[in-house]
Amino acid sequence: MLDTNMKTQLQSYLQNLKTSVELVVFLDDSNKSAEMESLANDIASLSDKVSVAKADNSLSEKAERKPSMLVRSAATGSEIRFAGLPMGHEFTSLVLALLHSGGHPIKVDEAVAEQVKALEGNYRFETYVSLSCQNCPDVVQALNIMSALNPNITNVMIDGALFPKEVDERKIMAVPSVYLNGELFAQGRITLQEILNKLDTGAAQRQAETISEKAPFDMLVVGGGPAGASAAIYSARKGIRTGIVADRFGGQVMDTVGIENFISVKATEGPKLAASLEEHVRDYDVDIMTQQRASRIVAAEQVGDLIQVELESGATLKSRSLVIATGARWREMNVTGEQEYRGKGVAYCPHCDGPLFKGKKVAVIGGGNSGIEAAIDLAGIVEHVTVLEFDSKLRADEVLQRKARSMGNIDIITEALTTEVLGDGEKVTGLRYTDRATDESKAVELSGIFVQIGLVPNAEFLKGTLELTPRGEVIVGAQGETSLSGVFAAGDVTTAPYKQIIIAMGSGATAALGAFDYLIRTPEPQQQKAA
Repeated sequence: MLDTNMKTQLQSYLQNLKTSVELVVFLDDSNKSAEMESLANDIASLSDKVSVAKADNSLSEKAERKPSMLVRSAATGSEIRFAGLPMGHEFTSLVLALLHSGGHPIKVDEAVAEQVKALEGNYRFETYVSLSCQNCPDVVQALNIMSALNPNITNVMIDGALFPKEVDERKIMAVPSVYLNGELFAQGRITLQEILNKLDTGAAQRQAETISEKAPFDMLVVGGGPAGASAAIYSARKGIRTGIVADRFGGQVMDTVGIENFISVKATEGPKLAASLEEHVRDYDVDIMTQQRASRIVAAEQVGDLIQVELESGATLKSRSLVIATGARWREMNVTGEQEYRGKGVAYCPHCDGPLFKGKKVAVIGGGNSGIEAAIDLAGIVEHVTVLEFDSKLRADEVLQRKARSMGNIDIITEALTTEVLGDGEKVTGLRYTDRATDESKAVELSGIFVQIGLVPNAEFLKGTLELTPRGEVIVGAQGETSLSGVFAAGDVTTAPYKQIIIAMGSGATAALGAFDYLIRTPEPQQQKAA
């Protein structure tokens, strides 16, 4: 099941096991079960601390999904389950489950670990994924960590493509989809801290109070994508008090699958790059605050005074200078039915959700590079793809257009204005569009709609405070300075003409250096001296 290279790498990881781990496999006579058994045996052959057992015919074990694998800790009795082969993006989840079940230290903040251990009650999580989803492993791994820390918590990763009956019965049309004790708990990426905040209702308030008590920063970075990480590193290297507050690390990079234009790295994936960004920032003395979103900036009363950043959680932070690096998000169609059927057929990540539409008809909205790339990817999975482009011609690169037109199951419609998402109350059944050439309204029957029409800057909270373009981008100067003294900006949220990872990193460095130049030329405020 595992090739020589994977075996070598896994054997190296398994040397970190401190206690025994048992792999219990639940099999039937399918080919996938044979692969599951082969995978378990391959793993066991690499460490004398790993053993394999076939499930017996007890009533409880008969109820297990097949094929599946249970990773059980001999020391604590914790159980982590995988229904379907945890390969592709989920192979890392399997490796971590083995290590955590075998006593290898779990890399999680001590306070968070104690919070997980203190949860009372029984929590039975089921996480539906697709093996091509780059967001799913983060959710699976967060819940697996909780399972390893607290024996009252269990999680099973379920490959939706392997258990289509369950997917249909639960009407799952987006991954990851997380169920808790049989009820839908979350859909889309969710972090360990967010899960805890939902389970422990007082956690968010306690976290906000802790944040508000922090001393003022010299430089505070708002945003954890490439621009924000770069700014934080450049700031910390100057030896000044640096903080970074963000909803999540990685930003939109987390939604990017293949990256082949990041200079010096021939090929990587978004989540891997995001993990590297966070690891690099943590190498420095940076106060990192995640799961937090800015809601408002309160300008200093006079040049050099502290700037305040109010967060949605109710917390407030203060800093002598500020770097805004909140990035951008996928643009929505803003048509009737889009929000109602979001996650029920309306999707924004073809790599994540595409496998759920195997053999079905879908549409891609947008004829740029991202739209045509999505159509090409989906064409290998679904029955048929209809591309709808507002303009009279596609905007994608010619090589992509030629590829799409060469595929027999892709139709391209130009001058199409999408006007409505159609559905039956539970899922998407089609869409309606207007032919701009004839003004005729037309309908297309389909099961999924993938929206790929560009980006919107995350700058709504800055309206009325900073000068923005009509498109909502922060206007910046050569040093990243904005219209407000002491406030700088970088990355996709700004007027930077090209929205690229490498450009965002460069602009993050520029903004941090510009902010540092501002700091050394500005007297320290009296309120910070008093603090």
